[in-house]
Amino acid sequence: MEGFVALYIFMLAAFTGYEIISKVPVILHTPLMSGSNFVHGIVLVGAMVAMGHAETDMETAVGFLAVLLAAGNAVGGYVVTERMLEMFKSSGDKK
Repeated sequence: MEGFVALYIFMLAAFTGYEIISKVPVILHTPLMSGSNFVHGIVLVGAMVAMGHAETDMETAVGFLAVLLAAGNAVGGYVVTERMLEMFKSSGDKK
């Protein structure tokens, strides 16, 4: 894939994502993001595959950074979900 085509796809995806997310009511942002944790897992698997196919040191470094950021994103999504669910527990249900 040529660089300009990849840049075009990236810009289109960023614009589309921004437009979709900006239309979501504020109260639904946390459930929406915690519901998309499966996407974070897919990104992590993709980053591991990309790192596994790396041939140069630079590709390996970028792959490692991608795996690190994707893992942080996935863990953060589950932390946000846990905090959100804690808000809905009654005071008697808390540990």
